[in-house]
Amino acid sequence: MKVLLFFGLLAVALADITRFEGEKVFRLKPVLNEHVTLIKDLAKSIEVDFWSPESAEQVTINIDVDIRVQAIYLDQVYTILQQSDMDHVVLIEDVQAAVEGQSNGASPRGHSYTKYNTWNDIQSWMDSISSSSLISKQVIGNTYEGRPMTVLKLGSKTSFTKPAIFMDCGIHAREWISTAFCQWFVKEALSTYGQDSQMTSLLNQMDVFVLPVFNIDGYDYTHKSNRMWRKTRSRKSGSSCTGTDPNRNFNAGWCTIGASSNPCSETFCGYSPESEIEVKNVADFIRGNKSILKAYITIHSYSQLLLFPYSYTYGLSAHHSELLKVAEGASAALRGLYGTRYTSGPGAATIYPAAGGSDDWAYDLGVKYSYTFELRDTGRYGFLLPESQIKPTCEETMLAVKYIAAYVQKNLY
Repeated sequence: MKVLLFFGLLAVALADITRFEGEKVFRLKPVLNEHVTLIKDLAKSIEVDFWSPESAEQVTINIDVDIRVQAIYLDQVYTILQQSDMDHVVLIEDVQAAVEGQSNGASPRGHSYTKYNTWNDIQSWMDSISSSSLISKQVIGNTYEGRPMTVLKLGSKTSFTKPAIFMDCGIHAREWISTAFCQWFVKEALSTYGQDSQMTSLLNQMDVFVLPVFNIDGYDYTHKSNRMWRKTRSRKSGSSCTGTDPNRNFNAGWCTIGASSNPCSETFCGYSPESEIEVKNVADFIRGNKSILKAYITIHSYSQLLLFPYSYTYGLSAHHSELLKVAEGASAALRGLYGTRYTSGPGAATIYPAAGGSDDWAYDLGVKYSYTFELRDTGRYGFLLPESQIKPTCEETMLAVKYIAAYVQKNLY
């Protein structure tokens, strides 16, 4: 009886995992207004998962449009593409194969810096790593589903309050390379303190607050149920759709442009600014530490971009030229390791306008050096970057983050 029950439960568990057999990721290249209309019409007639840009509304001519298409719609999509003469390539032939191909194979049990760790493994890692004298941890609130949001504070202990940098990873659940970077950063800070003069000086003079996973509920869901999930997991009575895009939920030009008021949209802005408890927890923490925060860094993927405000308007920020100079210096430092090329610029003009983002909000609050990284790659794997690329991605990103931190440190007063 017990054996039957076990297999019954196993079948239920497996049935809950979304699979992507035969699905493809296309890159479309709209060069005419008709192409743009076609893509928007396509998104209305079938389910299309926009990888880049993040929604149909953001599609314009002369940008690459990466979309994931379910197997049942492929014939229809191929027919439309052939009739339209729009240039296109298939980036990923079989999404399920790419999902399975992410792991290095026999990866170690428990936490590892070169694999995509589950939330449980990340939690255990935070518990064990915070025994270091350079780290203290603070729970800044719980997620919608009740998971603790833990911020790690890195820095040498002092009797006075130090200026600080805040960094978060994993706002969007499916951007796994992002969460991998926050863990890597903590490892590097601890292992190079006392040896690397730049890191030692940084942690002596400043504190770095690290939130390893922002959207914990969504991240856990990508591991257990649906690898392609992006939003939070909040529910609202009266709506059949789950979750809000946390990076459209900050009070920065909220829901005006590049965000949707439709709860079923991937870029749903929420029911009000900070309606998501995760966003409110982070915003409260940043507001509470506003007097000491000198920089805000948020890590996303993919596209190889280093962005800064604004995204909710095409207008330039008051510190535009300085923010650009620092971003270009950081991108050059990153490129020096493996030759990876990043594009720097304000969000709206560099990719597309999007309101409600955390970097714009932090900047408007008074945190001058506010940056968004879009890590590797430029679309070959997209959100499904293989684990073999974690180490090189994190190594080069460290150089850029350290460049920004050193600049902020030099310009503290």
